[in-house]
Amino acid sequence: MAQRTGIFAGDDPFEISQRWLAEATTQEPNDPNAIALSTVDATGTPNVRMVLLKEIEADAFVFYTNYDSQKGQEIIQSGKAAFVLHWKSLRRQIRVRGTVTKEDGAQADAYYASRSLQSRLGAWSSAQSQPLSGRTALMAEVAKQGARHGINPPRPPFWGGFRIVPQQIEFWADGDFRLHDRFDWSRRDVHDVWKIQRLSP
Repeated sequence: MAQRTGIFAGDDPFEISQRWLAEATTQEPNDPNAIALSTVDATGTPNVRMVLLKEIEADAFVFYTNYDSQKGQEIIQSGKAAFVLHWKSLRRQIRVRGTVTKEDGAQADAYYASRSLQSRLGAWSSAQSQPLSGRTALMAEVAKQGARHGINPPRPPFWGGFRIVPQQIEFWADGDFRLHDRFDWSRRDVHDVWKIQRLSP
C-alpha cells in the first residue's frame, strides 16, 4: 500500500473527503461543494455540468435534482456517473466514479423541506432541460404553483436525490513544477477492500 501522510492520511476515503470539504468551506469564496458532474447519453456521448453536493455519507456522495432533467434521465438510464470537486483555494481536487441510485424517501423529503420556499416552488415550476419561451413564462408558473401549494409545498414526485457509491476515488494535490501528488482508491465492488495506489502526476 502506498504510504500516505499529511492531508492524504487516513483509512477511510469518505472521512478524507469530508475533511477536505470542511477545510474548503473555510477557504473557498463560493460554493465549496460545487461538483462538475459527468453523465453519458444513450449514444455514449458525455455531458458535464455543475451541481451542488449536499452530503458526504459514510459510503456515498449525495446531490439533488429534477429526475426528468437531462442529467436525471441519463443517470437513470446508465446507473453511473462521475464528478470532480476542485478547490482553487486549496489547490486540491477529488475525482469520483461509481454507480448511482435514487434517494427519494424521507431523507429527500427532509432536504426539500429545508430549502427556501421560493426554491421549493421553483422545483415544481421548472420543466428542467426543456425548452422555455421566456423568463416571464417561468415566473408565471412559479406564481401558479405558489397559489396551488401555498407556503408548505410537498416534494415533487419528479424531484429528489441521487446517491453515488464510488468504485474509484482519486485525491489530488498540487505540487511544485507540476509534480502533483495523486492517490487512487479503487474497488470492483462496494463490498471489496479498497486498493490504494500512488499515481504519477
